[in-house]
Amino acid sequence: MSNPDYLAFTRAMASDTAQPETAFKALEALAKDVVGVKLFTVMIADTDARVSERVYSNMPDVYPVSGTKPYNETYWSDVTLKRRETFVANTIEAIAEVFFDHKLINELGCQSVINVPVTVDGQVIGTINCLHEEGFYTPERVAAAEALKLPGAVCVLLREKLKQAAA
Repeated sequence: MSNPDYLAFTRAMASDTAQPETAFKALEALAKDVVGVKLFTVMIADTDARVSERVYSNMPDVYPVSGTKPYNETYWSDVTLKRRETFVANTIEAIAEVFFDHKLINELGCQSVINVPVTVDGQVIGTINCLHEEGFYTPERVAAAEALKLPGAVCVLLREKLKQAAA
């Protein structure tokens, strides 16, 4: 991949300024280029404790970076966390089946979602969450989202490294 957003991502990863925020913003730009997004978040997954934590949001006033929450024990978790596959819902009705905050999602003009699992060593360590208008995530866009997995893993691992160094 040699597009400008990928090159910007690699430069952001090498930067020693405002990490990991700089890296997450570059991942967001890459996601906009690769699959398109309105709402973009990144969650860290703790499969042992069965909790997740939002560590980046492009709409922090509505979806803030905050503490942990229990896993979403629905069809979503079977697809994303157990099978380690990208979850796709292209209508607000499909989103409502798995996400309690579907009304807020709809109010933001988002009626489709892909949740891309970030997997390292066979473990889901996070998800990249992209939301857009109804029907937006076509099979081609879902396939293209595979390109976000490695940059996503690097961002999540960078954040964990910095968190451990600060402890």
